[in-house]
Amino acid sequence: MTVLPDDGLELAGEFPDVSHEQWQRLVAGVLRKSGKNVEGAQAEEALSTALEDGLRTRPLYSPRDTAPEPGFPGFAPFVRGSRAEGNTVGGWDVRQRHTTADGVLADLENGVTSLWLAVGEGAIPVSSLGRVLDGVYLDLAPVVLDAGPEVEPAARELLRLYEERGVAKDAARGNLGADPLGHEARTGQTYDSAPVAGLARLCAEEYPGLRALTVDALPYHEAGGSAAQELGSSLATGVAYLRELTEAGLSVEQACGQLEFRYAATADQFLTIAKLRAARRLWARVAEACGAPGAGAQLQHVVTSPVMMTRRDPWVNMLRTTIATLAAGAGGADAVTVLPFDHALGLPDAFARRIARNTSTILIEESHLSRVIDPAGGSWYVERLTDELAHAGWEFFQRIEGAGGQAAVLRSGQLREDLATTWQARSAKLAKRREPITGISEFPHLAEKPVVRASAPEQPSGGLPRVRRDEAYEALRARSDAHLAATGSRPRVFLATIGPAAAHTARSTFAANLFQAGGIEPVTEGAFEDSGATEACLCSSDAVYEEQAATVAAELRSAGAAHVFLAGRPGDHPGVDAYVFAGCDAVAVLSATLDRMGVS
Repeated sequence: MTVLPDDGLELAGEFPDVSHEQWQRLVAGVLRKSGKNVEGAQAEEALSTALEDGLRTRPLYSPRDTAPEPGFPGFAPFVRGSRAEGNTVGGWDVRQRHTTADGVLADLENGVTSLWLAVGEGAIPVSSLGRVLDGVYLDLAPVVLDAGPEVEPAARELLRLYEERGVAKDAARGNLGADPLGHEARTGQTYDSAPVAGLARLCAEEYPGLRALTVDALPYHEAGGSAAQELGSSLATGVAYLRELTEAGLSVEQACGQLEFRYAATADQFLTIAKLRAARRLWARVAEACGAPGAGAQLQHVVTSPVMMTRRDPWVNMLRTTIATLAAGAGGADAVTVLPFDHALGLPDAFARRIARNTSTILIEESHLSRVIDPAGGSWYVERLTDELAHAGWEFFQRIEGAGGQAAVLRSGQLREDLATTWQARSAKLAKRREPITGISEFPHLAEKPVVRASAPEQPSGGLPRVRRDEAYEALRARSDAHLAATGSRPRVFLATIGPAAAHTARSTFAANLFQAGGIEPVTEGAFEDSGATEACLCSSDAVYEEQAATVAAELRSAGAAHVFLAGRPGDHPGVDAYVFAGCDAVAVLSATLDRMGVS
């Protein structure tokens, strides 16, 4: 251990040392004031947050939270990065996705450093690759293909363009994008993977900067999978490809060098950082087990999560993608794709594409995020979370391997069931607003003008489902929109505030937010008879409810209210039909309310 010289600047030297147990006793004292009589470790557990995969985030981490030595950047187990220099030279690769020819040159001229091209049916035709890449310096801008079953003709066309334009073989960079299992996960269909090994051998022998295969974990993330399920599925897919390539005659080192891994980055920044660090550690373990420990440096392409993108109030997506990009950079991603904020609505416009590429530029150039290698490294929390997530991911990987491998669990439906179970549990949290969605389940704005975009090419389907966090609330809002179009007004609820503002403001604000999440307009002014509402909600403090709730509920009934809510915990209040409170199933409440109002 390094001993620092005494420079008279001892940190917190005037304070006495405290123990973990002392902190727990102080926490227990605070919790007792809120009615929770817990002691010691139970007090700490009461402040913990449950994550997916059986993990928990605790309120305090200290040196007692040990984790395996992460090593050094660029060396096994590569937890701290696949390259010794990290992203300190120029930042990460800013990679933008294109499904049409529009905007390619504009992106490259304004900060994008590589292209991710969707090729094939419903996207860029193989025959149009030359036109799309016209004016692109192919020796400077790496090209990554996503061609599905057309991978071989697309790859051959790209290689032809390299030769035609005089690009030296050692100057070609990118990925040919072969991913048979990823395509099967998306579509439920298989394609002939025999040519893939030939492409991999060609790249390994003649194009040192070009890889042939992508291990895309996005289909499992977009189907509602957890971080550990995403990791386990990517490992199983990578191992399946290693088997195929080595059986075709490539060495383990060559086979590892032909894979690029693609993961999702979410607005949960610490979980994203830990996932990327854990992914590198796990792949290093696979390479070690295969007898090639030096080939375990995982190349990572990270994409901001489509699952977190919302269709309503899409401007908030800019904030989500900024946090996700920060997490991807801090987690050591080699390349990052920022989805435009209007991604869920259709084809992005020029403004959205500009914001997307500038998100990376600001973090690299102005925030200097890439100047620090593994900035989260050394944090007791991050190191512990990385270790726990690595174990959870490895366990899921072993389950897949035990069931016959990635292809087997895809075809048997086992993986679909596992992902659906995870998403069902998460959907319950979303419905109860335990996982809030700003602008959707929290602070929605009913009067906001919708953002309209041209339709994007239809995405491949037929395999695993694609889910979104906003889907349940989007269905409710669509019902409200249809009602507005048919009648000229939205369904309404009258908020009956009782007592002074200090007594009712908190709960009237809560109720207004909740009902608006379902497209129901709250009315707070005037009398119930003039509100145009058929239902009402009492809003005040518990003390006021005891004195006046029954009376006001009876008055609302006399005025024609067909259903009376009370904003607060369930109790015994005559005349009240239902209660809305923090933790209630908001989706169920709102859906039933729209049903009673005749909103189809």
